[in-house]
Amino acid sequence: MDRKKGFGPYLGITFLIGFGFFTMGLMDPLYDTYVPIFLSKYIGSMSLVGFIMTIDNILAIFLIPIVSAWSDRTNTRIGRRMPYILVLLPLTAIFFGAIPYAAGASLAALIAILLLLNVTKQSVRGPVVALMPDTIPADYRSEANGVINTMGGIASIVGTIGLARLMDLDTKLPLLGNTKDRLPFPLAGLFVVLAIILLFAFIREKKPDQTETSEQKIPMIESFRNVAAQKDKSALYILISLFLWFLGYQGVLPFIGKYSVDVLKTSSGTAALAAGMVGIAYAIFALPSGYVAHRVGRKKTIRASLLVISILTAILFVHPWLTAAMPGSLKLASFWAIMFLFGIFWVSIITNSFPMLWQMAEWGTIGIYTGLYYTASQAAAILAPILTGLIIDVFGYSGIFLFCTVCMLAARFVMGKVTKGEPAESPAEA
Repeated sequence: MDRKKGFGPYLGITFLIGFGFFTMGLMDPLYDTYVPIFLSKYIGSMSLVGFIMTIDNILAIFLIPIVSAWSDRTNTRIGRRMPYILVLLPLTAIFFGAIPYAAGASLAALIAILLLLNVTKQSVRGPVVALMPDTIPADYRSEANGVINTMGGIASIVGTIGLARLMDLDTKLPLLGNTKDRLPFPLAGLFVVLAIILLFAFIREKKPDQTETSEQKIPMIESFRNVAAQKDKSALYILISLFLWFLGYQGVLPFIGKYSVDVLKTSSGTAALAAGMVGIAYAIFALPSGYVAHRVGRKKTIRASLLVISILTAILFVHPWLTAAMPGSLKLASFWAIMFLFGIFWVSIITNSFPMLWQMAEWGTIGIYTGLYYTASQAAAILAPILTGLIIDVFGYSGIFLFCTVCMLAARFVMGKVTKGEPAESPAEA
């Protein structure tokens, strides 16, 4: 395709691919907001709640790289990613819808359904994400990832501002029974099924040519070894950086709903609105952040965003003292405003970090690099809730924001060492 036309010709197909990411963006905020609340009905220790919240991340660190690599080598009439999507995403929708019902039954039932959910959800995540770089040329993946994250942001808005409000609805429905503290989950599962139908109906995976087929034959273990052994350590530095920024982000995210209920005194239906502010920012700024990075450079965009986030989380650390004299509604509004700003700069990091790694991959190793990304991010997500749960138990909620600040500043320092991963037209970073 003519390079002079830019990203425009790829916009429509990217939005369609975004329905795959829509499913993740719909489920993740509801999961992160309400599962800790469900768990805390049975468990008093927040550090233990944080540990159980790492089930998905422990599974992800193994399943995402393995299934991504399997999908690299899959060859079927409907593509290499789609078979995994069609089998695993419907199961994910069913298990997700069952979460509040399991929570009402027992702790054992809840943990069992969380385990089943996360086996399917983390297995399908790699093939879903890899659909985009399979289709979009390397130079336009920041813009494409912006579109993908826009879809994720819209899904987050639907989940946290739309569906989450239904947690407060107390009525009875056929099949679903009592809806109080339950309804958003089966409805989200239904949205996931609709997204799968759209994805299968409109996406046709790219057929590899002979050269690309030969690239697929690189063994998975050898691909990991090659990344670690490269003379230029840019890929390694990106992986370390994203481990650090996800350590900060995942240390805060699982406890935002509890923070809203316990500190800001919101209802359960309103507890997800803090994550909703991040989702709104995602939807509005994901695509522009990709275009900005194409002009000024991905590295520069990410480092600037990390600095701003570190400032915002430092403000959240002192927020209870700064707003002590304010009425509750104004205190809550100021918290949401900070979370909205957080979302603007967080999406700028997420939109541009994945394409930096993909820029270093060959067509046949895109799944491997996708797996590497998730290995680093999920390792952080395993460790972070345990650390911040302990911080809450010892120092209170404010400590998690200071922890996030330190992680973001450390990630910014390491990103300064990256020298590769820019789109061809943008200025190289030193």
